[in-house]
Amino acid sequence: MTHPKRLNANFVKAVKRPGRYGDGRGGHGLSLLVKPTKSGWLSKTWAQRLRIDGRAVNVGLGPYPVVTLADARRAALENRRVTFKGGDPRAGATPTFAEAARYVVGLRRATWRRGSKSEAQWESSLRTYAFPVIGNRPVDSITTAHVLSVLTPIWNEKRITAQRLRGRISYIMKWCIGRGYRHDDPAGEAITAALPHKVKGKQHFRALPHPEVAGALAKVRAAETWPGIRLAFQFQVLTAARAAEVRRATRNEIDWDGRVWTVPAEHMKAGREHRVPLSTQALDILREARTLSSDPGLLFPSPHGRTMGRNAPATLARRLQLGCVPHGFRSSFRDWAAETEVSREVAEAALAHVVQDPVEAAYRRTDLFEQRRSVMERWGDYILPQDIA
Repeated sequence: MTHPKRLNANFVKAVKRPGRYGDGRGGHGLSLLVKPTKSGWLSKTWAQRLRIDGRAVNVGLGPYPVVTLADARRAALENRRVTFKGGDPRAGATPTFAEAARYVVGLRRATWRRGSKSEAQWESSLRTYAFPVIGNRPVDSITTAHVLSVLTPIWNEKRITAQRLRGRISYIMKWCIGRGYRHDDPAGEAITAALPHKVKGKQHFRALPHPEVAGALAKVRAAETWPGIRLAFQFQVLTAARAAEVRRATRNEIDWDGRVWTVPAEHMKAGREHRVPLSTQALDILREARTLSSDPGLLFPSPHGRTMGRNAPATLARRLQLGCVPHGFRSSFRDWAAETEVSREVAEAALAHVVQDPVEAAYRRTDLFEQRRSVMERWGDYILPQDIA
């Protein structure tokens, strides 16, 4: 069925193909949403795209045929008049949990680091676990019992996911409190006593004892795989870095004369720049990597010249049966440092760990770089001796 330039009553009544059908120019952002339901019927609802407080938002105008095309057009025109005067046509209307969640995610978007997966993780957990249970409920009708019905099924089996989801629900509810939609947080402290308390032992990343690291790297060097993966794997172990920092590393981050890799703040977990002293072995890896082709200047690109897949090194470790994951080599380094009398401060600085004690953090004015340089050189000699590098 052909979509007319402007909607008409016959088209609205007859259309059966799922999709969004706009009301054309002069429709003030009005559109008809046609979607299949689980029962096999079609759902037709009205929505309007408006810009409120500088943000593009969708405003629901009700279902068809309860709301006719003429009704929807009148409502759309009135909403447009309100926004033209700087108002919000939603004022006074209590949003559903899903509507509030989408608005909060939009607000938080500006605070997340570029390339961060935070937005996708928020949306995925809410869409998978929360929306099916409370998504269509007005936020002022959601109780602790409703939140429990979201969290309890996954609390024991997916504890970390459930805890993060609870925090996200709580954040959304606090936004609702601030907007006057409700007066309490149903995901707050009141829910703690009702959730199961049995906690599984904390699962740490699988790591190797440090005497076995050299053998593992020998397997990596001999592996038949894309050179970028082999080199990135070794570089990550040699620098005790995180995988994301290595995958995103670019050539302009390397100071060859100073033998320094400067990781920009946006690539760091703590959100601040980190300098890494490069051992002789790490520099040899970088020289090998110069032969890899990459338009954006990546040090360790994928075979197609793009950022390497986040699971590529872990997949290699699993295929080679190393008995650990790449991130676990940070633990191997930390154990080696402790057993070779490297000071705690130097070892923690090498791992780019944030100082938790606020007093200690206030007085820490150095990144202990020169001390770390000798430590990383010794680590390189230990796990990748020059005679086999």
